[in-house]
Amino acid sequence: MTETLYRKKISEAMELLGKDPRTIFIGQTVGYSGSRFTYGTLNKVPMEKRLELPIMEESQMGISIGLALEGYIPVSIYPRIDFVMLAMNQLVNHLDKMYEMSQGQINPRIIIRATVGSIKPLHPGPQHSKDQTNTLEKALDNVYIKKLTRAEEIVPEYIAALKRKGPSLLIDDGNFH
Repeated sequence: MTETLYRKKISEAMELLGKDPRTIFIGQTVGYSGSRFTYGTLNKVPMEKRLELPIMEESQMGISIGLALEGYIPVSIYPRIDFVMLAMNQLVNHLDKMYEMSQGQINPRIIIRATVGSIKPLHPGPQHSKDQTNTLEKALDNVYIKKLTRAEEIVPEYIAALKRKGPSLLIDDGNFH
C-alpha cells in the first residue's frame, strides 16, 4: 500500500509536534504497533516522548488534563473517534468547563487527535467507524474542533493547535490514509 499525501501530512505534523520540548504523546498504539492510523504516523517522534496506555479512554483524558496542568502539551491520541466517546466525562465535564469554572485562569493546552475509522478495505463494524464529529461539536463549548478533510490543512491546523491557548480536537479520516 502506498502512503497517501494525507497520511504523509499527518506524519509531518506529528514530527513537528515531536520537536517541541513540551509535547508528550499519549494513548493506545503510540509506543507499539496496532493501529495503522497511529503508530506509523509517529515514526519520527522519539520513543521517549511516547506514553503507551492500555485501553482506558477516560483515564487517558484525565492523565492528559493533569499533564497539561503541569505545563506539558499532551498529544492525546485516540485511534478511533468512537473511543473518545468513552472519555466524555473528563472531556465534557472537566476539560471543556475548566476555563469557565476557573473564571478564565485555567485553560489547559491539550491536542486531542482522533480518527474516524475507515470502512475499506474491511468494514470494522459500527462501533469503530462512526463519525462522532457532530456529537462532539454539540457537547463541547470551549474545545476547538476541526475535522481534517484536506491534506493541505493538516500541518497548519496542528501548528495552530500547538500555539492555541486551550484544548483542540483534530479529527482525521481513516478513509484518506
